[in-house]
Amino acid sequence: QVQLVESGGGLMQPGGSLRLSCTASGFDFSMYAMSWYRQAPGKERELAAAITESGSSTNYADSVKGRFTISRDNAKNTVYLQMNSLKSEDSAVYYCNAVLVVAGTRFERNSYWGQGTQVTVSS
Repeated sequence: QVQLVESGGGLMQPGGSLRLSCTASGFDFSMYAMSWYRQAPGKERELAAAITESGSSTNYADSVKGRFTISRDNAKNTVYLQMNSLKSEDSAVYYCNAVLVVAGTRFERNSYWGQGTQVTVSS
């Protein structure tokens, strides 16, 4: 069955780094655009970073630009989020998302979510 399994979250001091991983199974990973979303308590889920199926293009929320880097390894069915210079406001549950892309068209109804991994930035 389809699975997205996130890992790498935890507690980190401000200024530190964490790397999140999301490993996919049960679908053709190379046909899916991947994203990392995050949701802090009392706030709506927001897009943090996204990457195209091939990895040739990425985009970031302004709040993480220059600090976070999204990447993927299609041979390992895994997408990563390298988070540097962490701030307290980065604390949230981070979710991995996969959306099918065919001939440049996104099929939002063919979308999968991971269970989330908690990131807490605190001294």
